[in-house]
Amino acid sequence: MLRSDILLKFDDLKILSTPQRIEIAEVLLEKAQHLSAEQIIEQLRSSGSGVSKATVYNTLNLFRDRGLVRECVVDPERRFYDSTTEPHHHFYNLDTGELTDIPSDDVRFDDLPQFPENGELDSIEVVIKVRQGAAEKLD
Repeated sequence: MLRSDILLKFDDLKILSTPQRIEIAEVLLEKAQHLSAEQIIEQLRSSGSGVSKATVYNTLNLFRDRGLVRECVVDPERRFYDSTTEPHHHFYNLDTGELTDIPSDDVRFDDLPQFPENGELDSIEVVIKVRQGAAEKLD
């Protein structure tokens, strides 16, 4: 995503533009991808950025809250920030740590449990955890 597009998106989502936020957005929105905060920090450092770890975490929370990215929690220790914000599901490979998209139409729910009193469906997000196949582990 071009810097000018990022600035327009910031305006639409009422995100105050700062040099650090722009740097983080450029890494995250470069392409459709899933990055952890650590991966973002690593990419920023390798490009010579001095953005602090705290700024990255605070910015990711802001981006998530404003809808610029989606947060995908695969377990209590691992969360990824997804540049694709449309509803969809994921495969999480426990061996490689890779998160891949599953189109929302590829997962169907024919019967859901009764919602709690006064509850209504907001969204369903599925993370299917997989491991490498035995043949791949031998290579």
